[in-house]
Amino acid sequence: MTNLWTSTASTRWFTALESYDDVVTRQGVAKLPELDRWYRDELPKLIAARRSPHVTLSDLVRLTEWKMARGVWRAPNLVLVRSNPPATVVDTSKAALAKVPDPTAPIRDLAALKGVGPATASAVAAAAAPTVYPFFDELVAAQIPGLGAVAWTLGYYARYATALRERAEALGKRWKPVMVERALWAHAGGKTGTQR
Repeated sequence: MTNLWTSTASTRWFTALESYDDVVTRQGVAKLPELDRWYRDELPKLIAARRSPHVTLSDLVRLTEWKMARGVWRAPNLVLVRSNPPATVVDTSKAALAKVPDPTAPIRDLAALKGVGPATASAVAAAAAPTVYPFFDELVAAQIPGLGAVAWTLGYYARYATALRERAEALGKRWKPVMVERALWAHAGGKTGTQR
């Protein structure tokens, strides 16, 4: 695999990003294309339309299913996510998303929910604020020089997110951290990792 991260050619980055849907389909996971469209297109609008941005338990369950379909399926985590009281999910996510653009507070607060680790928390934050938070993905992190082995910690996420924000800025105004993450994931071929 060629190194996309070191490339300054915007055409290479756009080519990788444009391949994202095809790579999702090639994963061969039955519900992934539908879940991915929902996650990218519908969930951000749902969150933004609410008086105080938040996710519901239903949103969180579906988002977790998306994350696991794109990465590694961990049935016990999904059981834990489903066990969260609906009001707790709403209250926790409202409080967490009110802290945007703090680099780690929303991730930390969302990770207090049962079954939610930094990757799932980042998926919520990325849907709510794509110009600030990228989704935390192991395949993407592995392509960023200097980050070292993936550690599912706030400190590691902060360095990861900073690197993706800086790359988005270098690529130009059209780019958001979530776009950089998707381009890198697609470039890696979307092979499953060990997301948490």
